[in-house]
Amino acid sequence: MSALFVKSAKHLKSHILDIEFSDGAHRIIDFAPFIFSVGHPDYERYKSESGFIGFKIEDGNLNWDDYTMIFPT
Repeated sequence: MSALFVKSAKHLKSHILDIEFSDGAHRIIDFAPFIFSVGHPDYERYKSESGFIGFKIEDGNLNWDDYTMIFPT
């Protein structure tokens, strides 16, 4: 069994991404509930859509700003 990783991610709107995983599964994930509930000041920049869409896929994970916020698989 191989490790699961993020293959691609497409911004749909606001804080919602369509994520494709290495096993071919797609998931639509709304990150807003998480981002807006976290009280940490480092996450303030992701409350704006323009700050949120600055993600990259690195090592099979969604990553924002040098691992300030990460969505690992």
